[in-house]
Amino acid sequence: MAQGSHQIQSQAQQQVQTLSPQQILVVKLLELPAVELEDRVHAELLENPALEEGKEDSLTDNEADASASEDGEEDEGANEYDSLGDYLTEDDIPDYKLQENNRSKDERAEDIPFSDSTSFYETLKEQLGERNLTEHQSELVEYLIGSLDDDGLLRKSLESIGDELAIYAGVETTEKELEEALAVLQDFDPAGIGARTLQECLLIQIRRKKEDNPQGKLLDVEERIISECYEEFTRKHWEKIMKKLDIDEKVFGEAIAEITKLNPRPGASLGETIGRNFHQIVPDFIVETYDDGTVSVSLNNRNVPELRLNREFTEMVEEHTKNKANQSKKSREAMMFLKQKIDAAQGFIDAVKQRQNTLMATMRAIIDLQRPFFVEGDESLLKPMILKDVAERAGLDISTVSRVSNSKYVQTNFGIYPLKFFFNDGYKTEDGEEMSVREIKKILRDCIDGEDKKKPLTDDELAEILKGKGYPIARRTVAKYRQQLNIPVARLRK
Repeated sequence: MAQGSHQIQSQAQQQVQTLSPQQILVVKLLELPAVELEDRVHAELLENPALEEGKEDSLTDNEADASASEDGEEDEGANEYDSLGDYLTEDDIPDYKLQENNRSKDERAEDIPFSDSTSFYETLKEQLGERNLTEHQSELVEYLIGSLDDDGLLRKSLESIGDELAIYAGVETTEKELEEALAVLQDFDPAGIGARTLQECLLIQIRRKKEDNPQGKLLDVEERIISECYEEFTRKHWEKIMKKLDIDEKVFGEAIAEITKLNPRPGASLGETIGRNFHQIVPDFIVETYDDGTVSVSLNNRNVPELRLNREFTEMVEEHTKNKANQSKKSREAMMFLKQKIDAAQGFIDAVKQRQNTLMATMRAIIDLQRPFFVEGDESLLKPMILKDVAERAGLDISTVSRVSNSKYVQTNFGIYPLKFFFNDGYKTEDGEEMSVREIKKILRDCIDGEDKKKPLTDDELAEILKGKGYPIARRTVAKYRQQLNIPVARLRK
C-alpha cells in the first residue's frame, strides 16, 4: 500500500483572543512616558482635523454640566446616527485634563532639569524591533529583557521564567524556546547582555571579539582561562592557570590584562555609553508629602494640550443629520468621512483618558503599599512588592501594571525615581515577618562596613550572623546579595 495516498482533514474550534484597534491604541499610549505622549498627541492633532485643542474655561455652563454628568442626555438628532449621539452632547468638551491641584504641581515640575541615560531596557527593545522574529519569539525575548537586573544579567532560571510567563502572561513556552530566545538576546549590544553568570558574561564578550578578529591568538588564551580555569581566575591563582594551560608568563599577563578590560556589568555600561545628557527625565507623576503625613499625587501633563472634538465637524454632522432625506451621494460620502474622523478623534480622547486613569490607579496603589517610604524617604522602609500586589490593589491586570511601570518616573520630595525602583522581592524571617531584600542587603552592608578589615567576614560567617539576627539565608544567597552590592569576597577586602 502506497504511503501518503490518503490525507486526513480535520476541523477544530479554537478560541483566539484578538484586541480591537481601540484596545491596541490604549495599550500603546499606556506604554508611552510623558515626553513621548506629548509627541503622540501633537502628531494626532496634525493628522486628524476632527481633533482640536480646547481649554476648559471656553466651555459654556451647559457643556460643563454635561461633562460632570455621567449619563448625559441624548441629542434629538441621534436617532439616525446612534454612534454620534454622544459626540454631539457630553463628549464635545475637553474631558482630558487631570485632577486635583494639577496646575501648581505641573508648574513646579517644569523647572527641574533632571537628566539621565536611556535605560538599557529601552535600547534593547529597539534592537529587538530590528530582528526578524515571530510574534511569539519577540514576546519571549521581550520578557527576558524585562527580567534582566540592573547589570544586564539574567539572575532567574529559565524554568522560573517559563512559570512566570504561564501564570502572569498566559504564554505557554518550553525551556528550549526560552534558550533560543536567550541566544537572540545575548547577540544584542553591548556584548554580555543576558548572561546568566559572570563567567558567561565574560565568555560572550571574548567570543564576540573573536568574531571580529578570528586570527587573534591571545583571544584563544583568554577564552581558555575563563572557560577552563574560571575558579582559579576568581581566586587569582595565576601559577595554577599557567601550569594547567601550559602558557608562558608574558602571554598570560597580556591575556589577564585584556580580560580585566571586559565589562562585568554590561547593563550599567550601556547607560553610561549613551551619556547622561542623552535625554531629560520628565517625571510622569508628581507626588508631594506634607508635614501632616498626607500624600498627594497628580499626573504631569503640563505640555500635553487638552483635547476635544472640532466644533466645525460636529456642526457639519448636525447639519447632515437634519437634512438626511435630501442627501446626495456626495453628501453621504462626506458624512461618512466626517463620521470616520470623529470616531477616530473620540477614540483617541477616550484612550488618553483611560491612560491617565490607569496611571493614577497604579500610582495610588504603589503609594498605598509603600506609604512609609513616601513619608520618610528611607529606602529601608520599602516593603516587598511585586506586580501582582499592585494589580490587585488597583483592580488592574498584571500586564497592565507592567506596562505602566516601564519607562515611567515619579517625582517625590526625596528625588526622582523610576517606578521599577519600588518593586522588590520579599523574604520571610523565622518569625514569619516579610522583609524586603533591600533591607537585608542594608544589614549585610552594615555587617561588612563594621568588620575587622584585617580579618574580613567570609560568606559563611555572614550567613551565620544573619541567621543569628533572624534571617536564615543560605551562604550562596549571601554571596549573591554581596555581588549585587558590588562587594568583593573576603580575601580581597583585607
